[in-house]
Amino acid sequence: MLPPLRSELQLLPGGDHWTLFDPVRNRSFRLGRLVVEILSRWNAGEADEVAARTRSETGLTVDEDDVNQALIFLAEQELLVPGRPDQITALARRAASRRSSLVNRFLHAYLFVRLPLVRPDRFLDATLPYVRPLGSRAFLWMTLTALALGLVLAGRQWDSFHAAIQANASLEGVLLSGLALALVKVAHELGHAYVAKAKGCRVPTMGVALMVLWPVLYTDTNESWRLGSRRDRLAVAGAGILTELAAAAWATLLWALLPDGGLRDAVFLVAAITWVSSLLVNLSPFMRFDGYFLLMDVLDFPNLHARSFALARWALRETLFDLGLPPPEDVPPARRRGLVLFAFAVWIYRLVLFLGIAALVYGFFIKVVGLFLFAVEIGWFVLRPLRDEMRQWWRLRAAIGKRARWRLGLLAGLALLLPFAPWDGSVSAPALLKASRHAVLYTATGGQVTLLNASEGLSVAQDQELLLLDNADLRHQLEQAERRVRLLDQELALQSLDVGDHARGQAVREQAEAALAEAAGLRREIEAASLKSPFAGSVVDMMPDLAPGQWLAANQKVLAIRADGPPVIDAYVAERDAARVHVGGVARFVPASPESAAIPCRVVEMDSDTVRRLADPALAVPAGGEIPVRAAAKAGPVPEAALYRLRCVADQPQPVTAERRGRLVIDAEHQSPAAAILRWVAAVLVRESGM
Repeated sequence: MLPPLRSELQLLPGGDHWTLFDPVRNRSFRLGRLVVEILSRWNAGEADEVAARTRSETGLTVDEDDVNQALIFLAEQELLVPGRPDQITALARRAASRRSSLVNRFLHAYLFVRLPLVRPDRFLDATLPYVRPLGSRAFLWMTLTALALGLVLAGRQWDSFHAAIQANASLEGVLLSGLALALVKVAHELGHAYVAKAKGCRVPTMGVALMVLWPVLYTDTNESWRLGSRRDRLAVAGAGILTELAAAAWATLLWALLPDGGLRDAVFLVAAITWVSSLLVNLSPFMRFDGYFLLMDVLDFPNLHARSFALARWALRETLFDLGLPPPEDVPPARRRGLVLFAFAVWIYRLVLFLGIAALVYGFFIKVVGLFLFAVEIGWFVLRPLRDEMRQWWRLRAAIGKRARWRLGLLAGLALLLPFAPWDGSVSAPALLKASRHAVLYTATGGQVTLLNASEGLSVAQDQELLLLDNADLRHQLEQAERRVRLLDQELALQSLDVGDHARGQAVREQAEAALAEAAGLRREIEAASLKSPFAGSVVDMMPDLAPGQWLAANQKVLAIRADGPPVIDAYVAERDAARVHVGGVARFVPASPESAAIPCRVVEMDSDTVRRLADPALAVPAGGEIPVRAAAKAGPVPEAALYRLRCVADQPQPVTAERRGRLVIDAEHQSPAAAILRWVAAVLVRESGM
C-alpha cells in the first residue's frame, strides 16, 4: 500500500505547471502534469492501481515505475505520513544525519547563517493600506519624472556631485554611508515584504543573514512560488530593486534642488549608495540576490544555479571522456549551452569573490585566526567542489576506461595535479657581474703630477707606486709646523731651568704636542699624495690625457685597478628560495642585454643572514635594477623584502670592462608550486603567531 500524503500539503495551479506547497517547512516544489495526475489518484492505494486509473482517465502513458519514482521523490522530501515502523526509522535516521558535529556547525555558522529577528506578518497586514499608493501607476509616473529631472539636473552639477563623493571619503563619511546603506536595505526588504503581502503571500520572518560574517538583510518570501502568475512572482522578486531605484530617483532630484546643508548631504548619500548597491550588487545573477531570482522567473527555470551546475558538470565529463551519458535533464540544446556557460561564469565569479573575501578576512582578523578562516573559505568554496568532482570521476572510472577519450580526461586530471608536481628546479635572482676585485683610486689631496707610472691596461703589482703628486702648500705648512716644534722644544729646555713657573711650562708642553700632531698629519697628507696599487691587477678606467705636470684636485678619480682572474657574480635571492640553494651549486648568469651570452658559474659563498643594506646599488629600482628599496641610507639602500646575498665565480676567466646587470639562474632543489604556497603560509603563521 502507498503511504498517504500529508494532509496539510497544498497543490496550487500555476499556468503550465503546478506547485506543491509544504506550509510546515515553507517549501515549494514545481510539478509537471504527469506527477500531478499521479498525486490526484494517490488514494487508490497501490502503485499499479494508481497507474491504471491515470492511464484510463487521462490517456497519459503511465506505468508502475512512474508511480514508484513519484514515491521516491515524496519520501525524500518528507511529504508522506510515516505509517510503518521502517518509515519512522528512516525518518529518524535522516534527522540524525542532519545533526552535524560541533566543528561543522561552527563552519556553517561562519560561512552562512540566518538570524530571524521579527515576524512581520501582522504588521504588514496593518500597514499595507498606507503604503499601497506607492505601488500605483500614478506614483510610478511621478517617480520616472523625478528620475529624469534628477539626472538632468545632476548632470549640470556633475562637478559638485564628484566633489561630494570625495568629501565623503573620510572616516565620518564612511560611517554615514554605512548608516545610509542600512536604511536603504531596510526599505529594500520592506519592498519585498509589502508586494508579497499585496499578492496574498504570508511573510513569516525577516532578519539578518551572516555571509562570511558580513551582515545581509533578508525577507522570507518563499510563498511567492505559490503564485500562479509569473508576472506576480517577478513583481515580488523585483520589488526590492524597484524600491531602491525609486529612493535613488527621488534622492537625486532632492540633492539637485536642496541648498547646501546637512539634509542635502544626507540625500546625496542615499542616492549614491542606492545606485551602486542596486545596479552592481542586487542585479548580479551570480549570487543568490534579487538578480538571480529575477533571472529564474524570466527564464521560468527554478533552481537555476543547481540545475546549471549539474549540466556544466555533465558537459565537462562528456567533453573529457565522451561517456555518452544522458544529461541531468532534457532541455533544448541552445538553452543547455547557455546554462553551461552561465555555470562556468558563476564558478569564476565566485572563485574571485571568495578569494577576495578570504584575503580581507586574513587582513582584518588576528593573523592566526585570519589564516584559519582563509583556509576554511578556500577549503569549503574551492577545494571541496574539486574533491567532489574527483570522487565522481573515480566512481565512473570503469566507464571512463572503456572510452577512447579517456586519455584526454587523464591529461585533464594530470593538469589539476600540476601544482603539486615538483617541476620547479631552479631559482632566479637579480645579479651583478663584476671583476673579482675592483678598486677605484682617488686623490687624497690636490697637487701637481710629478710621477706617472700607469697607463690603460698596464699590469701592476701590489703596492706598486702609480702616481705621485707635489703640493707646495702642504710642504710649506709642514716646514712651518716643524719650525714651531723646534722653537717650542727650545722654550721647554729654557723653561726647565725656571723651577718656579710650572704653569707656563705646562702650557708650552701642550703647544709642543699640538705642533707635533699637526706636523705628523701633514706628513701623512703628503705621503697620501702617492697612489699605490692595493693588489695585483690591471689599470682600467684611467683619467684621459693624464700626464706629468698636470694639476689635480682633491678627491678626483684618477684610475681603477681590476684584479686578474674569473669574474664574480653577486646575486640577491628571496627568502622563500634561500633554503633551496647551496654552496657548490651550478648556476649561469644571463646578462640583461640580449646580445650577450650566458656565463656558466658556481656558487662559492652565501650569507647566513638577510642583507641589511644593498651593497650593489646598481641593482636597486631607482638605478634601473629590479630590487625595490627604501630611502637610501649612508651605508646603501635598504631592500624592501628579505634577501640573501650569494656570490658565484665564473667557470672561465674573461675580461670585465664594466659592471653588468642580469639574472642568475641557479640549479636548486625541486619544489612544487603547492609546496611553495604551503611554505609561505607556514612562514606567515610562524611570524605572525610569534612562535
